[in-house]
Amino acid sequence: MKETETMNGKRKVEIFSAGCPACREAEELVRRLSCPSCEVQVLDMKDEAVASRARELGIRSVPAVVVDGKVADCCTGRGPDEATLREAGIGKPIS
Repeated sequence: MKETETMNGKRKVEIFSAGCPACREAEELVRRLSCPSCEVQVLDMKDEAVASRARELGIRSVPAVVVDGKVADCCTGRGPDEATLREAGIGKPIS
């Protein structure tokens, strides 16, 4: 069995979504690209269990796509972080 196949012979594609327009656009993209070997599931980040799983996977922003348990490269390393926000001026008084 190939690494990207699940036990039922399908690739498991999970979309972590907040239901916003950007998330819906990502859902449409994934559905358009998917084939009969793809089992697509949209997960609602408003559900605490889904949000907890997202944290475990290292997801820091949505939409995010996970394929067979691995966050897609296009969805990693995103989300706000303190250093970048401080560099942008947050927390620094305007003189």
